[in-house]
Amino acid sequence: MPRQNLTAAEAARALGISVDTLRRWDRAGKLRVERDSANRRVVSAAEVERLRGRVGEETLSARNRFRGVVRSVEVDGLIARVEIDVTEPARVVAIVTRESVEELGLKPGMSAAGVVKSTSVMVER
Repeated sequence: MPRQNLTAAEAARALGISVDTLRRWDRAGKLRVERDSANRRVVSAAEVERLRGRVGEETLSARNRFRGVVRSVEVDGLIARVEIDVTEPARVVAIVTRESVEELGLKPGMSAAGVVKSTSVMVER
């Protein structure tokens, strides 16, 4: 049976945000949290799903997102190079960990997005 409540860190990771952002959302009333017996924030799984929105809805707090199709995945040791042909007239190339590629199940021809935030490029499915 899935857990009913997540810690603040687990909820932040599931939402693709930092714990600091989760705290700000709590103070602003954007996120409904409860407190455990030690007065730590806990977030219900249902609340995380509410904030994640429908599949395909843009919920990450990233400024630039490039949807496209994975052109290639090259794994070398712990690092992987993921190339995405985006619908805009551009291509996004990200150097990510092998674990990330395996966790996302990235393969050429599948849909993915390059998320650009500050100096980092993340890959999501």
